[in-house]
Amino acid sequence: MAGKLEHLRIYFVTWNVATKYPEEDLHQLLDLGQNNTSRKLPDLYYVGLQEVKAQPQNMVLDMFFEDPWTKSFREVLKKYDYVKIRTQRLQGLVLNLFCLRKHITHLRLIEAQYTRTGFGGMWGNKGAVSIRLNIYGVSMCVVNTHLTPHDHLLADRITDYNTILTNHSFSNSDTSKILFHDYVFWIGDLNFRLNGADLTATDIDLLVKKKQLKPLLARDQLKAVMETGEAFAELHENSITFPPTYKYEFSSQDFDLKRRPSWTDRILYKVNADVYNDVKLSATQHNYKSHFSYVQSDHKPVTGEFDIIIRPTVEDHGVEFQPVTAWFIDEENSVSYKLLGDARPASGDWVGLFHNEFSSLDEYIVYEYVGQALTERIYFNDTALRSPGMYRLVYVAQRGNNIGILGVSPAFPGHHRPA
Repeated sequence: MAGKLEHLRIYFVTWNVATKYPEEDLHQLLDLGQNNTSRKLPDLYYVGLQEVKAQPQNMVLDMFFEDPWTKSFREVLKKYDYVKIRTQRLQGLVLNLFCLRKHITHLRLIEAQYTRTGFGGMWGNKGAVSIRLNIYGVSMCVVNTHLTPHDHLLADRITDYNTILTNHSFSNSDTSKILFHDYVFWIGDLNFRLNGADLTATDIDLLVKKKQLKPLLARDQLKAVMETGEAFAELHENSITFPPTYKYEFSSQDFDLKRRPSWTDRILYKVNADVYNDVKLSATQHNYKSHFSYVQSDHKPVTGEFDIIIRPTVEDHGVEFQPVTAWFIDEENSVSYKLLGDARPASGDWVGLFHNEFSSLDEYIVYEYVGQALTERIYFNDTALRSPGMYRLVYVAQRGNNIGILGVSPAFPGHHRPA
């Protein structure tokens, strides 16, 4: 596949869900409606949420269980053969990565981080969460942020951005900082408002109703600080053609004029185009829109879809499992595998037993750590397999804070040994 694939399609969602629980159908938001049966499915989905309900008494549980929003998106996407690769959460900030199953063995060096900016960096009610990875020879970092609110606190938003850039660090030396990646996507409730005290909420509402967005966008604080170089100057944003995404009355289509409407919810990106001799990298954005029909939050969700150039000549060396005829319930079972090319085992690597149609890397039934040989047989004890069904094995490379998926076995049956 890597020899033929020249680009990946990536779909981004950002939505401040205002501490509500998921109620509305998510297919249209993900562009997976019944009328879109012929469309090319995105290879990756990134879903960035802000203000997911995060009560202190639930914080321990949140570490071990999916939040309702993540579960709702996963339930939709698993029907289209997506696997949830990683969730990173910081209180109400959540970033999820979903990948088409056919690509998961090409994911390397997946690492998630967070930076607190609330109350001078002591509290996580504002800040950033991120997921970085390598795929088909390129590196990518996606950042989901919720910055300081309110019209008059522009300086705090600028500080937030620069704090995130400074404090956010990854373990891979080549891409230790956000902007060092080949592709950077920055999404979230950035909370930038419109400049000018002379512009009232009613004025903005009237201009939006007349579809006169240009005079308003000329006042946009984010565009202004990008031009002055104070924040986000390293990134690019495509033209906005949708109305302000904040603030709406709950369950209505009208602005709540106690706040001045503004474009708080954004998707920006950066491409380091000339880092390789064999290819010039680029990102092509196909759409950038808000979804007006979603009414359960005071924000409208925003989506963007991109094609990015990858490096088809770069080989991903991984793991090859030997075919398994069957595993037997209540017996010790085993599988042989070998590492290919320059792939090497490490002490943290493990092989997990999954149901055939697993929709999350968190859904392993049991796992065993691997040995240090390039060719190995790994054994699972007699309590691993408990019920009949179809199963797969997944080899996960665990290197400190990074994980990579080096191999997935063919599906095989698990059942009681015939009498």
